[in-house]
Amino acid sequence: MSKANTFKDTPHRRYNILTGEWILVSPHRTKRPWQGKKDKKSELQKETYDPNCYLCPTNQRASGDTNPDYKGAHSFVNDFSALLPNVPHETYTNGLLKAESEAGICKVVCFSPNHALTLPLMEVSAITDVVKLWKKEYRELGSESNINYVQIFENKGAIMGCSNPHPHGQIWSQSSIPQEVRKKQNQQKAHWDSSKKSLLQDYLEQELELKERILIENEHFVALIPYWAVWPYEAMIVPRKHYQHIGMLNSEEEKSYAEMIKKLAIMYDNLFETSFPYSSGIHQAPTDGKQHPEWHFHMSFYPPLLRSAEVKKFMVGYEMFAYPQRDITAEAAAETLRSLPEEHYSGK
Repeated sequence: MSKANTFKDTPHRRYNILTGEWILVSPHRTKRPWQGKKDKKSELQKETYDPNCYLCPTNQRASGDTNPDYKGAHSFVNDFSALLPNVPHETYTNGLLKAESEAGICKVVCFSPNHALTLPLMEVSAITDVVKLWKKEYRELGSESNINYVQIFENKGAIMGCSNPHPHGQIWSQSSIPQEVRKKQNQQKAHWDSSKKSLLQDYLEQELELKERILIENEHFVALIPYWAVWPYEAMIVPRKHYQHIGMLNSEEEKSYAEMIKKLAIMYDNLFETSFPYSSGIHQAPTDGKQHPEWHFHMSFYPPLLRSAEVKKFMVGYEMFAYPQRDITAEAAAETLRSLPEEHYSGK
């Protein structure tokens, strides 16, 4: 019997090798009755063009700028950037109070000119163009002297804070290295220094042998539920090769990456037959000019839906004051997702 199965019905902690933190797993709680809040299912977009959308081609944005008549993936500087490029370097210290300026560049990445599409509904070739644009932005933003990290991410769905339904993601690049990235860097570096091997490559080998949490495989990538997953159906896409960042992908690998993103996104939509909300992001090597042999890039998906399209997982109470907790085990979540049909439930 595997270790995972020995904890199938009993509370236990699991260790996150990428952050050095623990989560609480309480599988016996899946039997409790649910009397919580319910919401309506989200409907799929039908309009291919919305004249009032700030992101559709040829439309005027809130800034007054006009979008070009773009035909594929398209990026531009965010009109409401959280970071600004020409911030003078300043520091402030007053006893225990400390602050410093932070410079950066924020961009919006439109995945498609079609207002009605999301990643699971896009063609693989179109998603491949998104991957190519991510690579371009990572390279160009990372080459700026004051940019030391490039964070690529997507918030999908209104409940994840997405303010516009047009298919898009964002890129925030900045002068400091964010704390979540530093945690992963420290863990990966410790493993690299002791073994001269990638932490995620060693982890992937073990997962591929166990086959308990694997969702999808192709020649170049693996999608799985991490052993330490916090969100109910959290997943991670990992390249089989030890690549520090997406800029190392060749054209064949770009397509394989796009295929994995589409298949995983279809799994999510099919789970509760709804346009599945999530936040996804790519963690990869900083662009600080240093060598980072320890880094193994990966893309994480954090979806909040728990029991149905109407019931979400909230991080409250114990999780806000202690540490994360989940009821559904990673193994059960993987089994559920693997059992779903490969074709999108809409038939598109």
